[in-house]
Amino acid sequence: MSEGITGTDVLFVLLGAILVFAMHAGFAFLEVGTVRRKNQVNALVKIITDFGVSTISYFFVGYAVAYGVDFLVNAAVLAGEAEAEGYAFSSNGYDLVKFFFLLTFAAAIPAIISGGIAERAKFWPQLMATAILTALIYPFFEGIIWNGNFGMQGYIENLFGVGFHDFAGSIVVHAIGGWIALGAVLLLGARRGRYTKDGRVNGIPPSNIPFLALGSWILCIGWFGFNVMSAQAIGGISGLVAMNSLMAMVGGIVASLFAGRNDPGFVHNGALAGLVAVCAGSDIMHPIGALLTGGVAGGLFVFAFTYCQNKLKIDDVLGVWPLHGLCGLWGGVAAGIFGLEMLGGLGGVSFMAQLIVSLLACAYALIAGFLVYGLLKMISGIRLSEEDEFIGADLSIHKIGAYPEQDLR
Repeated sequence: MSEGITGTDVLFVLLGAILVFAMHAGFAFLEVGTVRRKNQVNALVKIITDFGVSTISYFFVGYAVAYGVDFLVNAAVLAGEAEAEGYAFSSNGYDLVKFFFLLTFAAAIPAIISGGIAERAKFWPQLMATAILTALIYPFFEGIIWNGNFGMQGYIENLFGVGFHDFAGSIVVHAIGGWIALGAVLLLGARRGRYTKDGRVNGIPPSNIPFLALGSWILCIGWFGFNVMSAQAIGGISGLVAMNSLMAMVGGIVASLFAGRNDPGFVHNGALAGLVAVCAGSDIMHPIGALLTGGVAGGLFVFAFTYCQNKLKIDDVLGVWPLHGLCGLWGGVAAGIFGLEMLGGLGGVSFMAQLIVSLLACAYALIAGFLVYGLLKMISGIRLSEEDEFIGADLSIHKIGAYPEQDLR
């Protein structure tokens, strides 16, 4: 019976890892559909190579930073079929699929950032940033929240009566990724021609709405693995998480439909805004609370994206700071509101704990973004030359465009 349960848990977590891994295709096509045609190949290559670098960095360094576990023993020990001093791996390789699952979360950090810095970032410095972020910056915070490192969760619990609650990563993944991206975007500066000297905004429309929509759909589907399978064991699965994810998603869709005046980019990103926001409290909210959380997130994204681009003159191409940074921050706080028993939730959360830790996490990520990308800017530069940016990242970096037959005509 024990072996059967363990095997079921292995399959459960593996399926979750596969679903979240598939979300990276969603990140890719969302970016492909948003950037100009001359940068579509670069978007695809960035996402898959970022995943490769993230895997190596997280395997050799990041996972040990977060959870104190390394894989430098023989395969029999890793699979739980033998013992070694200082190592205790579960049978059937459960710990290995758990690594795969958590890796897909870590790799989401550079995938998020990719959309913000699109169309003008150098390729190799971004891969260097990916290695640093997934080896050190993200795992350091991940370990504090999800593994209790440095006793910080205990300190928060002593202070507020309960620890900080982030079931599936509104803060740990999305806010961290979004606020790091803001630092990178500010250091890069706007795309050439995006803003005129007299302050006018030159519109750059998406290159392919169907690809953008496809990216959103893939992400939405994979998100049910992202959220539901964060239980990491079949015995912990909860239909409440699935229902709340659904309700937050549709809340984001409807709110962005009205706030964005039928704009397809806002509608498809509104679904993602709702899902980002519900991650933290998806296991403790009432479905109506999740619907409201998603609705606020959808409206917040439309307002923040428009304000960011037109008023602040921050050229965040896919709006990853509004989508992941701000909606992630809202999600962390919303868990401390709609998770309360008085509002129909399961309880076990503190509004002040959620608010303070969420704000501190965003500050940490913004500082980290400035440090990592600022260092790379000094060492190697992080922006394409004016000529390469004009030609486009596809031809200047990868020597081929998305439609090579048409380019030859």
